[in-house]
Amino acid sequence: MLDVATQQTTKSRRLQRHTLPCVLMRAGTSKGIFLHRDDLPTKESDWAPHLISALGSRGNDPRQIDGVGGGTSTTSKVAVVRRSKRPDADVDWTFVQVAVGKETIDLTGTCGNMTSGVAPFAVQEGLVKPRRGQTKMDVRIYNTNTDRIVIETVEVDSSGDYEEDGTFTIPGVSTPGSEVKCKFVAPIGSMTGKLFPSKNQQQQILCVDPGSLMPSQESLNARVTLIDSANPFVLIDATSISTALVATISSESSRNALVESIRRAGAVAMGLASDIETAGKTRGTPKAALVYPPTVSHAGRGMSSQSDIRVQAYSMCLPHPSLQLTGAVTVAVALSYPGTIVAGLSASPAFADGASLPLTPEQSPPPEDKMEESFPLEREVLIEHSKGTIKVDVSMEKNGGVASCAVSRTARRLFEGKVRYYIQENEL
Repeated sequence: MLDVATQQTTKSRRLQRHTLPCVLMRAGTSKGIFLHRDDLPTKESDWAPHLISALGSRGNDPRQIDGVGGGTSTTSKVAVVRRSKRPDADVDWTFVQVAVGKETIDLTGTCGNMTSGVAPFAVQEGLVKPRRGQTKMDVRIYNTNTDRIVIETVEVDSSGDYEEDGTFTIPGVSTPGSEVKCKFVAPIGSMTGKLFPSKNQQQQILCVDPGSLMPSQESLNARVTLIDSANPFVLIDATSISTALVATISSESSRNALVESIRRAGAVAMGLASDIETAGKTRGTPKAALVYPPTVSHAGRGMSSQSDIRVQAYSMCLPHPSLQLTGAVTVAVALSYPGTIVAGLSASPAFADGASLPLTPEQSPPPEDKMEESFPLEREVLIEHSKGTIKVDVSMEKNGGVASCAVSRTARRLFEGKVRYYIQENEL
């Protein structure tokens, strides 16, 4: 439980010192603290001051220098775990995104990379126990944010503990580890209840002036797929953004603002926000990603494709250093529906020239007859991102639904102990 001590700092202000047991873990390409649910206040509405202070975002600090956060969206995360009372789950977990540079937390959506640390944490903490002689075990995890089940397969050693060491590698992490296979069961409609909340597999939405994030006379349309699978995403066809608008983007910050403006408009179209101002207050949901055609290279007399699709994901208004696990699931699901922008771009590969992923001139949508084609019920999707590629195993249902998507990660326990922080009395 939280240990509390009160300290008099000035005549007008009293601070309470708190001590919170935690485990710092690297999960996939993310890093964050893992907590037992019983060590936090009973009400989720009371979590914010504790997690903001523990991670170091107090005072809107972008470096999180006075906490255990890493100063980036991928290292400012929290997993809250407990034994489940549900008959279909072993443990429950709640994801919390602690903002960097802002005193806010976000409990909407989930984090796939942090998900990959939940089963290892549960085994290490004794929340689940393998059978004698078992070398692998399945842990059924219920995510409270999205009301969905993830089945994680982890390796265990001879003593029944999680086996961290192994030879499996993932892009974005230089050291190998044991494979943690994360199977997202029935991922459709994690927040909206629908795979395509706007009822369209692709559509045009308004691009806004990236300088003001408000509609202007120069506003143009972008082609997007608004999809909710594992997490709500605004998938943006990068080739549909007019070169006239791209020419006005002279900096990375302007490009980030452009993507954010499309994300906000997508949030409204998905029914996740009433207007773009409201959408801007919840930066973590929906998420956004620029989608590009796969690259092909000459191989002998023919050509070979390096992947099925290329993406640049965004997290909390900034480019993601690799790709969210839920982003990989969502892109793979979108690729399995022929009418989406992802399926259309995948069918139109571009030559690899060694350059970075640029915004390119508008591409026509796929023909209507292509949209009606069917994909196999079982398939592997290879997604290219800035750090490499990620493979997703997609299992479709005969009625067109998605049975599951599986992605593999690694995870490692980095530190265990207590994090100390201070909160003003009037915040509690």
